[in-house]
Amino acid sequence: MNKHVKTPRKPSIVIGKTDHERLNNVALAAADRFPEISDGLLLELERARVVANILVPANVVRMGSTVEYETDTGDARTVALVFPGDADISEGKISVLTPIGTALLGLAAGQTIDWTARDDRQHKLTVLAVGKHPAGTQTSGSGATS
Repeated sequence: MNKHVKTPRKPSIVIGKTDHERLNNVALAAADRFPEISDGLLLELERARVVANILVPANVVRMGSTVEYETDTGDARTVALVFPGDADISEGKISVLTPIGTALLGLAAGQTIDWTARDDRQHKLTVLAVGKHPAGTQTSGSGATS
């Protein structure tokens, strides 16, 4: 008898074209040092719906966004999602090359995702709110025109 283990379906994600290109390069550059994290990021990039930067909705986590999320333990946190060179956990800046950073990428407020920590423990997080986007970018829903 075959046992089917039901794997939770991942929520749909949206990534702007510029972030997608830069993150693909970051993931490939990290492949030798951090193969599992690189592979995880590449998988997320592959399943993402890539849109013009201006069409990324305002409530979607992109590089440079601040995001408030709640964990499966009920803890709420606010962090900024950044490229590896800008990461500083003491300032609440988490790298996209961390399991939680990769999990947050492209999620919209209200979405929940299951993710695996480096110690192989399973976690769940829900995005509560997305704020501040990188300077010089516009998003749909923020007064930008298409």
